[in-house]
Amino acid sequence: MDSREVVHKYRLSKWTAIIRECRSSGQTVAVWCSEHNINQKTYYYWLKRVRDAACEALPALNADNNSIVPVNIPHSAANTHPTDQKSSTAMVVHLGSVTLEITNSASAVLIENTLKALQYVR
Repeated sequence: MDSREVVHKYRLSKWTAIIRECRSSGQTVAVWCSEHNINQKTYYYWLKRVRDAACEALPALNADNNSIVPVNIPHSAANTHPTDQKSSTAMVVHLGSVTLEITNSASAVLIENTLKALQYVR
């Protein structure tokens, strides 16, 4: 590792600590930055750099490495024809700020594509 990488990692480490401290303070960014004599533009620059580094550290998405999320279907629902089922919500998935409601009439293709898309939600 060369000196540039060391400096870069050190700065990211410091910026991450500052961002965590600000977020855990319960204050707005403006108030916290004012109290700590940090320019808001500088804070947001650091936040962008930390986010960029976090995204770069994510494993590369590989089309061959798509994982399937197993879903257990109750025996009674598996033996029922889709037209016999109500269109009421059969499943609710909460993932962070995202809420997904799946009805009994949702197609397998729709569910599969939705689950694939959810892997990118953070």
